Amino acid sequence: MVREANVKQAGAEKQLKEAQGKIDVLQAEVTALKTLVLTSTPSSPNRQLHPQLQSSGSRGANKHVGGHSRNKSASGSFPSSPGQPEPSSASIQPAAREDREMDSVLFAEFLMWKENPSLDHSSAFLSRIYREDIGPCLSFTRLELSQLVQSAVENNSLTIEPVAMSALPMVKASAVECGGPNGFRAAIETKCALSGMSRLCRHRIKLGDKGNYYYISPSSRARITAVCNFFTYIRYIQQGLVRHDAEQMFWEVMRLRREMNVSKLGFYLTEQG
Repeated sequence: MVREANVKQAGAEKQLKEAQGKIDVLQAEVTALKTLVLTSTPSSPNRQLHPQLQSSGSRGANKHVGGHSRNKSASGSFPSSPGQPEPSSASIQPAAREDREMDSVLFAEFLMWKENPSLDHSSAFLSRIYREDIGPCLSFTRLELSQLVQSAVENNSLTIEPVAMSALPMVKASAVECGGPNGFRAAIETKCALSGMSRLCRHRIKLGDKGNYYYISPSSRARITAVCNFFTYIRYIQQGLVRHDAEQMFWEVMRLRREMNVSKLGFYLTEQG
Protein backbone atom coordinates (compact mmCIF):
# COMPACT_ATOMS: atom_id res chain seq x y z
CA MET A 1 0.00 0.00 0.00
CA VAL A 2 2.86 2.35 0.81
CA ARG A 3 4.52 1.61 -2.57
CA GLU A 4 1.25 2.23 -4.40
CA ALA A 5 0.83 5.55 -2.61
CA ASN A 6 4.37 6.59 -3.55
CA VAL A 7 3.71 5.77 -7.23
CA LYS A 8 0.52 7.83 -7.23
CA GLN A 9 2.31 10.72 -5.53
CA ALA A 10 5.13 10.62 -8.07
CA GLY A 11 2.59 10.61 -10.91
CA ALA A 12 0.73 13.53 -9.42
CA GLU A 13 3.93 15.54 -9.01
CA LYS A 14 4.86 14.85 -12.64
CA GLN A 15 1.44 16.05 -13.83
CA LEU A 16 1.76 19.14 -11.65
CA LYS A 17 5.15 19.98 -13.17
CA GLU A 18 3.76 19.51 -16.70
CA ALA A 19 0.77 21.70 -15.90
CA GLN A 20 3.02 24.41 -14.45
CA GLY A 21 5.16 24.27 -17.56
CA LYS A 22 2.12 24.71 -19.79
CA ILE A 23 0.98 27.66 -17.64
CA ASP A 24 4.41 29.28 -17.98
CA VAL A 25 4.24 28.89 -21.77
CA LEU A 26 0.73 30.38 -21.93
CA GLN A 27 1.73 33.31 -19.73
CA ALA A 28 4.71 33.99 -21.97
CA GLU A 29 2.46 33.95 -25.05
CA VAL A 30 -0.03 36.32 -23.39
CA THR A 31 2.78 38.71 -22.46
CA ALA A 32 4.11 38.64 -26.01
CA LEU A 33 0.65 39.35 -27.46
CA LYS A 34 0.14 42.25 -25.05
CA THR A 35 3.46 43.71 -26.16
CA LEU A 36 2.44 43.47 -29.80
CA VAL A 37 -0.93 45.11 -29.19
CA LEU A 38 0.43 47.92 -27.03
CA THR A 39 3.12 48.78 -29.58
CA SER A 40 0.66 48.91 -32.50
CA THR A 41 -0.93 52.29 -33.20
CA PRO A 42 -2.68 53.71 -36.28
CA SER A 43 0.25 55.99 -37.02
CA SER A 44 2.83 53.24 -36.38
CA PRO A 45 1.18 49.82 -36.80
CA ASN A 46 3.00 46.71 -35.66
CA ARG A 47 3.83 44.73 -38.78
CA GLN A 48 3.57 41.39 -36.97
CA LEU A 49 -0.06 42.13 -36.18
CA HIS A 50 -0.76 43.51 -39.65
CA PRO A 51 0.97 41.25 -42.21
CA GLN A 52 -0.50 43.29 -45.06
CA LEU A 53 1.94 46.02 -44.05
CA GLN A 54 5.04 43.83 -44.43
CA SER A 55 7.86 45.12 -46.57
CA SER A 56 8.10 44.34 -50.25
CA GLY A 57 10.71 41.62 -49.65
CA SER A 58 8.27 39.43 -47.75
CA ARG A 59 4.94 40.47 -49.23
CA GLY A 60 5.76 41.20 -52.86
CA ALA A 61 6.29 44.36 -54.81
CA ASN A 62 4.35 47.49 -53.79
CA LYS A 63 3.05 50.22 -56.04
CA HIS A 64 3.08 53.81 -54.80
CA VAL A 65 0.42 55.95 -56.45
CA GLY A 66 -0.18 59.47 -55.23
CA GLY A 67 1.45 58.73 -51.88
CA HIS A 68 -0.68 55.63 -51.17
CA SER A 69 0.79 52.15 -51.01
CA ARG A 70 -0.98 49.38 -52.93
CA ASN A 71 -0.05 45.75 -52.28
CA LYS A 72 -0.45 43.02 -54.86
CA SER A 73 -2.40 40.01 -53.66
CA ALA A 74 -0.03 37.40 -52.29
CA SER A 75 -2.35 34.54 -53.19
CA GLY A 76 -2.93 35.77 -56.72
CA SER A 77 -6.57 34.72 -56.50
CA PHE A 78 -7.76 38.11 -57.84
CA PRO A 79 -5.57 38.97 -60.85
CA SER A 80 -5.95 42.50 -62.15
CA SER A 81 -7.18 43.05 -65.67
CA PRO A 82 -5.04 45.20 -67.98
CA GLY A 83 -5.88 48.87 -67.64
CA GLN A 84 -7.78 48.39 -64.34
CA PRO A 85 -6.45 49.59 -60.95
CA GLU A 86 -5.39 46.89 -58.54
CA PRO A 87 -7.49 46.43 -55.39
CA SER A 88 -5.85 48.27 -52.54
CA SER A 89 -5.57 46.83 -49.07
CA ALA A 90 -7.38 48.57 -46.23
CA SER A 91 -5.07 51.12 -44.71
CA ILE A 92 -5.30 52.33 -41.14
CA GLN A 93 -5.69 56.08 -41.02
CA PRO A 94 -5.59 58.15 -37.84
CA ALA A 95 -8.81 60.03 -37.05
CA ALA A 96 -8.57 63.60 -38.36
CA ARG A 97 -9.32 66.47 -36.03
CA GLU A 98 -9.48 70.17 -36.59
CA ASP A 99 -6.53 72.15 -35.29
CA ARG A 100 -5.80 75.84 -35.36
CA GLU A 101 -2.96 78.30 -35.21
CA MET A 102 -3.29 81.94 -34.33
CA ASP A 103 -2.35 84.51 -36.94
CA SER A 104 -0.22 87.11 -35.16
CA VAL A 105 -1.23 89.96 -37.50
CA LEU A 106 -4.96 89.33 -37.08
CA PHE A 107 -4.60 88.95 -33.31
CA ALA A 108 -2.62 92.21 -33.06
CA GLU A 109 -5.33 94.05 -35.04
CA PHE A 110 -7.99 92.61 -32.74
CA LEU A 111 -6.10 93.66 -29.60
CA MET A 112 -5.71 97.21 -30.91
CA TRP A 113 -9.44 97.38 -31.66
CA LYS A 114 -10.34 95.88 -28.28
CA GLU A 115 -8.56 98.69 -26.43
CA ASN A 116 -11.23 101.08 -27.71
CA PRO A 117 -13.96 98.94 -29.32
CA SER A 118 -16.07 100.76 -31.87
CA LEU A 119 -18.28 99.91 -34.84
CA ASP A 120 -16.39 102.41 -36.95
CA HIS A 121 -14.79 100.30 -39.66
CA SER A 122 -11.85 102.65 -40.10
CA SER A 123 -9.84 100.46 -37.71
CA ALA A 124 -7.53 97.86 -39.24
CA PHE A 125 -9.51 95.09 -37.53
CA LEU A 126 -12.98 95.98 -38.85
CA SER A 127 -11.70 97.34 -42.13
CA ARG A 128 -10.23 93.94 -42.97
CA ILE A 129 -13.43 92.11 -41.96
CA TYR A 130 -15.56 94.45 -44.07
CA ARG A 131 -13.28 93.92 -47.03
CA GLU A 132 -12.80 90.15 -46.71
CA ASP A 133 -16.05 88.94 -45.10
CA ILE A 134 -18.96 91.35 -44.68
CA GLY A 135 -18.76 92.97 -48.11
CA PRO A 136 -18.57 89.68 -50.08
CA CYS A 137 -21.17 88.00 -47.88
CA LEU A 138 -23.75 90.76 -48.46
CA SER A 139 -22.91 91.27 -52.12
CA PHE A 140 -25.99 90.04 -53.98
CA THR A 141 -27.17 90.43 -57.56
CA ARG A 142 -29.52 93.25 -56.58
CA LEU A 143 -26.80 95.70 -55.58
CA GLU A 144 -29.02 98.57 -54.42
CA LEU A 145 -31.03 96.36 -52.07
CA SER A 146 -27.80 94.72 -50.90
CA GLN A 147 -26.49 98.10 -49.76
CA LEU A 148 -29.74 98.83 -47.93
CA VAL A 149 -29.55 95.45 -46.19
CA GLN A 150 -25.96 96.12 -45.07
CA SER A 151 -26.93 99.52 -43.68
CA ALA A 152 -29.86 97.99 -41.79
CA VAL A 153 -27.60 95.30 -40.33
CA GLU A 154 -25.08 97.91 -39.22
CA ASN A 155 -27.84 99.99 -37.61
CA ASN A 156 -29.41 96.93 -36.02
CA SER A 157 -32.73 97.75 -37.68
CA LEU A 158 -33.21 94.73 -39.94
CA THR A 159 -35.98 92.24 -39.18
CA ILE A 160 -36.14 88.65 -40.43
CA GLU A 161 -39.37 86.77 -39.93
CA PRO A 162 -40.91 83.52 -41.21
CA VAL A 163 -43.52 83.73 -43.93
CA ALA A 164 -47.14 83.55 -42.75
CA MET A 165 -49.85 82.21 -45.03
CA SER A 166 -51.93 85.36 -44.52
CA ALA A 167 -49.02 87.51 -45.63
CA LEU A 168 -48.36 85.77 -48.95
CA PRO A 169 -48.24 88.30 -51.78
CA MET A 170 -50.72 88.19 -54.65
CA VAL A 171 -48.27 87.09 -57.30
CA LYS A 172 -48.08 84.24 -59.76
CA ALA A 173 -46.25 81.86 -57.52
CA SER A 174 -47.01 78.57 -55.86
CA ALA A 175 -47.63 78.82 -52.13
CA VAL A 176 -46.99 75.69 -50.11
CA GLU A 177 -47.06 74.64 -46.48
CA CYS A 178 -43.99 73.03 -44.98
CA GLY A 179 -44.11 70.84 -41.91
CA GLY A 180 -42.02 71.97 -38.97
CA PRO A 181 -41.56 71.33 -35.25
CA ASN A 182 -44.28 73.88 -34.47
CA GLY A 183 -46.79 72.67 -37.01
CA PHE A 184 -47.04 74.16 -40.50
CA ARG A 185 -45.19 77.19 -41.76
CA ALA A 186 -45.68 78.85 -45.10
CA ALA A 187 -43.30 79.19 -47.98
CA ILE A 188 -43.67 80.78 -51.36
CA GLU A 189 -41.87 79.88 -54.54
CA THR A 190 -40.96 83.21 -56.05
CA LYS A 191 -37.92 85.25 -56.94
CA CYS A 192 -35.57 85.99 -54.07
CA ALA A 193 -35.43 89.77 -53.69
CA LEU A 194 -31.64 89.69 -53.31
CA SER A 195 -30.46 87.04 -55.74
CA GLY A 196 -33.22 87.35 -58.31
CA MET A 197 -33.42 83.55 -58.52
CA SER A 198 -36.69 81.63 -58.22
CA ARG A 199 -36.51 79.85 -54.91
CA LEU A 200 -38.75 78.49 -52.16
CA CYS A 201 -38.79 81.48 -49.81
CA ARG A 202 -39.65 80.74 -46.18
CA HIS A 203 -38.58 84.11 -44.76
CA ARG A 204 -38.88 87.76 -45.50
CA ILE A 205 -36.96 90.82 -44.34
CA LYS A 206 -37.98 94.31 -43.39
CA LEU A 207 -35.57 97.25 -43.39
CA GLY A 208 -36.10 99.59 -40.47
CA ASP A 209 -39.61 100.96 -39.98
CA LYS A 210 -40.46 100.88 -43.66
CA GLY A 211 -43.51 98.88 -44.61
CA ASN A 212 -41.90 97.00 -47.49
CA TYR A 213 -41.16 93.31 -47.05
CA TYR A 214 -38.70 91.39 -49.22
CA TYR A 215 -38.94 87.63 -49.62
CA ILE A 216 -35.57 85.91 -49.46
CA SER A 217 -34.25 82.42 -50.18
CA PRO A 218 -32.73 80.16 -47.48
CA SER A 219 -29.24 80.87 -48.83
CA SER A 220 -29.74 84.65 -48.68
CA ARG A 221 -31.15 84.34 -45.18
CA ALA A 222 -28.09 82.32 -44.08
CA ARG A 223 -25.75 85.00 -45.42
CA ILE A 224 -27.62 87.83 -43.69
CA THR A 225 -27.85 85.86 -40.44
CA ALA A 226 -24.11 85.15 -40.47
CA VAL A 227 -23.32 88.86 -40.69
CA CYS A 228 -25.92 89.68 -38.02
CA ASN A 229 -24.33 87.11 -35.68
CA PHE A 230 -20.94 88.77 -36.14
CA PHE A 231 -22.30 92.26 -35.38
CA THR A 232 -24.18 90.97 -32.34
CA TYR A 233 -20.98 89.57 -30.84
CA ILE A 234 -19.02 92.72 -31.67
CA ARG A 235 -21.66 94.82 -29.95
CA TYR A 236 -21.51 92.57 -26.88
CA ILE A 237 -17.75 93.17 -26.67
CA GLN A 238 -18.25 96.90 -27.12
CA GLN A 239 -20.82 96.96 -24.31
CA GLY A 240 -18.56 94.96 -21.99
CA LEU A 241 -20.89 91.97 -21.82
CA VAL A 242 -18.28 89.38 -22.84
CA ARG A 243 -16.30 88.07 -19.87
CA HIS A 244 -13.81 85.93 -21.79
CA ASP A 245 -10.13 86.69 -22.18
CA ALA A 246 -8.77 88.25 -25.35
CA GLU A 247 -7.73 84.97 -26.94
CA GLN A 248 -11.15 83.37 -26.46
CA MET A 249 -12.82 86.45 -27.93
CA PHE A 250 -10.46 86.36 -30.89
CA TRP A 251 -11.26 82.74 -31.71
CA GLU A 252 -14.99 83.41 -31.49
CA VAL A 253 -14.53 86.26 -33.96
CA MET A 254 -12.62 83.89 -36.24
CA ARG A 255 -15.45 81.35 -36.01
CA LEU A 256 -17.99 84.00 -36.96
CA ARG A 257 -15.79 85.10 -39.87
CA ARG A 258 -15.66 81.52 -41.09
CA GLU A 259 -19.46 81.33 -40.81
CA MET A 260 -19.76 84.34 -43.13
CA ASN A 261 -17.39 82.81 -45.67
CA VAL A 262 -19.10 79.42 -45.61
CA SER A 263 -22.54 80.95 -46.18
CA LYS A 264 -21.14 83.12 -48.99
CA LEU A 265 -20.04 79.90 -50.72
CA GLY A 266 -23.63 78.64 -50.63
CA PHE A 267 -23.58 76.30 -47.62
CA TYR A 268 -26.34 76.59 -45.02
CA LEU A 269 -28.34 74.49 -42.57
CA THR A 270 -32.03 73.78 -43.01
CA GLU A 271 -34.63 72.89 -40.42
CA GLN A 272 -35.72 69.27 -40.56
CA GLY A 273 -39.49 69.22 -40.47
